Amino acid sequence: MKIDLFNEIQNPRPWAQNQEQRRFQQAIAQAKLADELGYGCWWQVEHHGAGEFSLSSAPELLLAAIAQHTTRIRLGHSAVLAPGRFNHPIRIAERAATLDHLSGGRVELGLTRSTIPEWRLFNITPEQAREQTRQAFEMVPKMWTTDRFSYHSDAYQIDEISIIPKPLQQPHPPLWQAAASPSSFEEAGRRGVGVLGTTMWESLERVDRMIKLYRAAAQACTEPVGSFVNNQVAYFTFVHCADSDEEAMRNGAAAAAAWYTVTALTFFEAATEFAANMRRVEEILSAPDGGGRTGQFLRDEASNPPTEAQLLIGRVLQGEKVPDDDIFTVLSAQESLIVGSPQTCRKKLKTYADLGIDRLMCLHQIGSIADDKVTRSIQLIGELIPEFDHERHKKPTTTTRPATT
Repeated sequence: MKIDLFNEIQNPRPWAQNQEQRRFQQAIAQAKLADELGYGCWWQVEHHGAGEFSLSSAPELLLAAIAQHTTRIRLGHSAVLAPGRFNHPIRIAERAATLDHLSGGRVELGLTRSTIPEWRLFNITPEQAREQTRQAFEMVPKMWTTDRFSYHSDAYQIDEISIIPKPLQQPHPPLWQAAASPSSFEEAGRRGVGVLGTTMWESLERVDRMIKLYRAAAQACTEPVGSFVNNQVAYFTFVHCADSDEEAMRNGAAAAAAWYTVTALTFFEAATEFAANMRRVEEILSAPDGGGRTGQFLRDEASNPPTEAQLLIGRVLQGEKVPDDDIFTVLSAQESLIVGSPQTCRKKLKTYADLGIDRLMCLHQIGSIADDKVTRSIQLIGELIPEFDHERHKKPTTTTRPATT
């Protein structure tokens, strides 16, 4: 299992003078440290109108800056918002290929549909988001690997255009899909792209089943959207390592986990998203084929009682002011978080590795945890990397196999 770093540039109030500038400088310094310590990849999100939750509205610029300050660590988009009103597919291909050259061939490109508030901000319907994301996955790798590119759909009319530059990596950078639901995990596998998920609110038992769902779809994929099947699973979660378990708590780990939970559920309008997902579940289960692998996954868990984390999220969505310690206790009990001393974190990391996760994306900079404590956490986890990533001194590679022709 490779140990990566996941970043959103969170910026909770109160804001001091030049706060935003300081956040960007801190991110670059953290990336330089991660590069020195042997972290596998720096993953940067894309969000718009996110307020305190994320300053990362132009990740391609931050990743380009990081590329100039690092030599080894890979640079991942987790993920580019793929509907055309966010990012036209031609611009996605051009920017990622340019970054690949600027970084010496270190790009990992994830795509995603985004969510309700960002769709509304950019005047995108859910149907357009789903369809245009599918089309972006079809177009981008072909733009990279053909001299003259054409594509015709309701959204795009492209005729015999030379899309340049081509990426430095051959045939192209690894492709990924950000996913949160069983159907999205299967979809990523069917496309032959890696999957980017989160364990923040998931039990490890469900994570294990999601991984198996993805693996089955990826292994059955014979016509990937790209030139190869990138059969990899990456998950992100909150990681805070200190010199002792007690110090980790004194550093504000409980408050940070609670802040993230409430802020994320609010920003993503999780109550509305939940209702939309339930409609999607009904569509999957009523499909003539029973919903395939995802349908079976959903039927298998239909009789399960709600987890403590699900009940907790329900309380938050109903507007209840849940104490920070309650949130942290529930999430910690299901092993969703990696918080504590190096000894404690080592045990939790091993649990994730045993699930078959290929890349663990560590969210160190979260909530109001002080920058020096974030830096110390990055350093302490970095010292554990050799125990999990035995090939860190070799040239980075990806798990790939050629497409069937």
